[in-house]
Amino acid sequence: MEYKDYYKILRVERGASQDDIKRAYRKLVRKYHPDVNTGPDAAAAEVKFKDVGEAYEVLQDPEKRAAYDQLGANWKEGQSFRPPPDWDDGFEFSGGGYTQADPEAFSSFFENLFARRGAQGASMGARAQGPSMRSERQFHAAGQDHHAKIVIDLDEAYNGGTRDFTLRAPELDASGHVVLRERKVRVAIPKGVKEGQHIRLAGKGAPGIGRGQPGDLYLEVALREDPIYRVEGRDVFMDLPITPWEAALGAHVDLRTPGGKVDLKIPKHAQSGKKLRLKGRGIPGKPAGNFYAVLKIVIPPTETDKGRALYEQMAEEMDFDPRKGMGG
Repeated sequence: MEYKDYYKILRVERGASQDDIKRAYRKLVRKYHPDVNTGPDAAAAEVKFKDVGEAYEVLQDPEKRAAYDQLGANWKEGQSFRPPPDWDDGFEFSGGGYTQADPEAFSSFFENLFARRGAQGASMGARAQGPSMRSERQFHAAGQDHHAKIVIDLDEAYNGGTRDFTLRAPELDASGHVVLRERKVRVAIPKGVKEGQHIRLAGKGAPGIGRGQPGDLYLEVALREDPIYRVEGRDVFMDLPITPWEAALGAHVDLRTPGGKVDLKIPKHAQSGKKLRLKGRGIPGKPAGNFYAVLKIVIPPTETDKGRALYEQMAEEMDFDPRKGMGG
């Protein structure tokens, strides 16, 4: 996927105001509009016209622009690009998702960043009610729901807990520039929460109008990458290094899991890649996930004469050919 420099496409500086962006868009959209490009350069003009529209879709919206700016200014247009993990952690936005635009109308770069709309997004965003007349002079409307992503540790998914998170919501200042307003929210993380689940904070969205109720804040849960464990749904996996003699003879290993220590039995003649399942030791739930230790046989180094002699003895005394039957 190629990185797109939306500022370069609109020919504006990164510090441009929203009015500057609007003027640049209007100028370029007139230049590349299909109605005025009917000659041999029509195809190239159409590509530029679409790029300008995509860039404006992002930069004219304070939420999408602020999120895009989180990626930094060190990328160049056309570079191979992958969004950093959790790049939008704590970024607060309104409505059912980052965009209501049709992601198929834009590039894969746009889709990967801004088309993240969960199955609950539209329905949750739809709860914001329109004005309801109380009298001829006054109306009331419920506040809009807000959404953000929070990243928690695997230990919190297992045990739950309460933690404060800092959210960043974009807004325009008096000069028309996008700034980030921070606020802290205290979140009760339920035991057994899993990746992609939403936590609802009632009344923590946008304020209502008149006597309208405030909207809610929906926090999408993501799990922080762990150096030891990896998660699939509620199942948790880890690579477990074992010695050749543990694999051949069997052994008992004291294994640390997120749910506590266990005595894991390694069966005789175990092979690398074998999965040993600990039922119900994954992320809690109904049902709970499983924990899998994936065996990985590690060969000791042969840096001493004695070590090399042991391997030579094994080669002489053991009638074993792992390539038998493969031909050659």
